[in-house]
Amino acid sequence: MTTLKIHNIETAPEDSKALLENSQKAYGRIPGLHGVLAGAPQILEAYQALHGFFTQTSFNAEELTVVWQSINVEHQCHYCVPAHTGIAKMMKVDDSITEALRNETPLENSKLEALRTMTLTIVRNRGHVTQNDLEAFYAAGYGEQQVLEIILGLSQKTISNYVNHIANTPVDEAFQKFAWSKENVVL
Repeated sequence: MTTLKIHNIETAPEDSKALLENSQKAYGRIPGLHGVLAGAPQILEAYQALHGFFTQTSFNAEELTVVWQSINVEHQCHYCVPAHTGIAKMMKVDDSITEALRNETPLENSKLEALRTMTLTIVRNRGHVTQNDLEAFYAAGYGEQQVLEIILGLSQKTISNYVNHIANTPVDEAFQKFAWSKENVVL
């Protein structure tokens, strides 16, 4: 098992301290992921910036959740799936959406399912999509802007998912009740 140090404000490199203070103010605590990212100030700053940018896209709360959780589940992130389950609840996303994403079952809303399909196509094919993939996505009501915004969300999630795999970041206490693993997916 691999691990990386989880920093707090006192142990973090100097350039990470203010960033961790921002996390503390925003969340009332320092998420474990942020504590790990603090080991390299630039990655913590990049992650926080990407998160801010992604939440300002054209996507609503349900769509943000679909992109985040589709990537988290595909990458099998033990930390991010429970965290985004809790975040989805805070964002008032219907539990049926979250459960379908966690369990890899089709979403009832066809537009959201098209978003999940495009997100997974981009992830699984490392950005190689066909014109047919794009046309199906556009037919669901999305456009070129949303293709690019998925890539922005993927950038954020790649940082967090990969870091959590390497660090084996413990799930934050607030999200432990939403624990998830690929082996426990209900099909």
